[in-house]
Amino acid sequence: MSNQAIFLPALVMVALTIVVWFRMYFMRVAQMKRDRIHPQAVASSAQSAALLTDSRAADNFRNLFELPVLFYLALVVAAVSGLVTGTLLVLAWLFVTLRVLHSAIHCTYNKVMHRFKAYLAGGMVLWAIWVVLAVGLLR
Repeated sequence: MSNQAIFLPALVMVALTIVVWFRMYFMRVAQMKRDRIHPQAVASSAQSAALLTDSRAADNFRNLFELPVLFYLALVVAAVSGLVTGTLLVLAWLFVTLRVLHSAIHCTYNKVMHRFKAYLAGGMVLWAIWVVLAVGLLR
């Protein structure tokens, strides 16, 4: 199996991050125009929190730099160590699918329990990826 195949899920995660970034940008600019908020009025995170009322996309954008950081590292470890397997690829794609679902929920209707279930499932998949890697590295 090609080690390069493991980077395709990473490309999709990057694409997801870009999509959420654009959603955040357009939502913020639209609100700032609509509410006539001067850019300097939201110079700090405290000011932004007080004035920008819809933080769904911004919150999700920050989430994409939490657990996914360990996902990206896992993919690099798998490729460098020659541990890319069909199982690891399936787990990587499952993680990406769950992150897309989490982002879709978070950036739209934002029902917390739906979002939490997607987050929890994605976290469990990520831990499974690391267990597979640990077993492979310790052999």
